[in-house]
Amino acid sequence: MSAMFALDLWSPHHGLSLGMVIVTAFLLGVVHGVTPDEHTWPITFSYAVGSFSARKGARAALSFSLSFTFQRALLSELAYLGLLIIAESAIWNAVIYVVVGVVMVVAGFYVLRLRCAFHLHLWPLSIGGCHRPRHIDTEEWAGRTPTPAMAAVHGFIAGWGLGPFALIMATVLAPAMPSPWFGWVPGAAFGLGTTAVLVGAGAVIGSLIRHQRLPEQLAQKVAQEGAGWTLLVGGMLFVVVGTVAVFIPSIISAGIRTGIHVHNLDQIGVGTLLVVLIILIAVVTLIRTLHRLQHIAG
Repeated sequence: MSAMFALDLWSPHHGLSLGMVIVTAFLLGVVHGVTPDEHTWPITFSYAVGSFSARKGARAALSFSLSFTFQRALLSELAYLGLLIIAESAIWNAVIYVVVGVVMVVAGFYVLRLRCAFHLHLWPLSIGGCHRPRHIDTEEWAGRTPTPAMAAVHGFIAGWGLGPFALIMATVLAPAMPSPWFGWVPGAAFGLGTTAVLVGAGAVIGSLIRHQRLPEQLAQKVAQEGAGWTLLVGGMLFVVVGTVAVFIPSIISAGIRTGIHVHNLDQIGVGTLLVVLIILIAVVTLIRTLHRLQHIAG
């Protein structure tokens, strides 16, 4: 019991017992899920918005989180075996930003049913363009929502973003395991801690639209528009920030210190701004879409 009170989630030390390693990993995962992390919050929020019930919101978050858990277990095992050298590399994280953003954009195109034609007309100047089909069947329209498989792909990719949580797990917690057969355990415990938080958050977000007492068809359309534009615009932001950071890596780690001794809350940086911007995009899109469709229906 005294060891529990001495638990240090900021900088865990070597020499922890097996039980304390697992508890520390799980609680770090909970902190990772609760705090505004750019590799979990924006993506989970985007997919949960695309649901129109607590159950579907929780399922979207669960798909993302379990895939993330698998990735962290794999990363933990590789770190234990010495097959993965982990450093808090700004360029590596910048590349992950770009990859995550591209996948978000692709998912947004799918949900919004945008079709792009890439062509060039010199006069008048026209470089391609994206549009929606003019006639969209209602049932097919409703079916174009983010799928659990999309969320799972995103979870695995986002897990490769390496920050202080991954460093602690790979350099302190994974090496404390007694044998290679258990090297994956800290990563799995960390992922399950994050899962416990994100599934609840996904259920809450998914239920918000449902509780607006909208007709089911209207609720589906609001959810689809909200998810589609959040994924599309949010993904573009990730790509822009990641591309800039490849050439100016310092912007990844730059930020304003808050004095809070908790990872992800210790400073306000580019990751925090991405979280805020994407949530704002989702809220504004949902409100505008709701008003527009209610006006059409009325």
